[in-house]
Amino acid sequence: MIRKEIFIGFLVGLISNGLGIIAALLLLSSYSQLSFNTTWRLALSQDNLGSIIAIGGILNLLSFFLFLRLKRDYRAKGVLMATVCVAIFILIYKLM
Repeated sequence: MIRKEIFIGFLVGLISNGLGIIAALLLLSSYSQLSFNTTWRLALSQDNLGSIIAIGGILNLLSFFLFLRLKRDYRAKGVLMATVCVAIFILIYKLM
């Protein structure tokens, strides 16, 4: 039961991070008046992908505190684990 709650929180953390990445790219593309695909390719070519992933992690804060407010502590732990995994991914990506 506890593992299931942590897994649900982990999935919510990854999904919210993905949605945050999409939102950040949409915001950047509307600001620069480029298309979404052009903004994505530009971020890849200029090695800004790690920064965009980190900005996308802001939505994890919302889901983390929402789970804490709803007394779903194990789901909040899952979101925290997803955030740590994404941070490790960004660290490895930046070092390569």
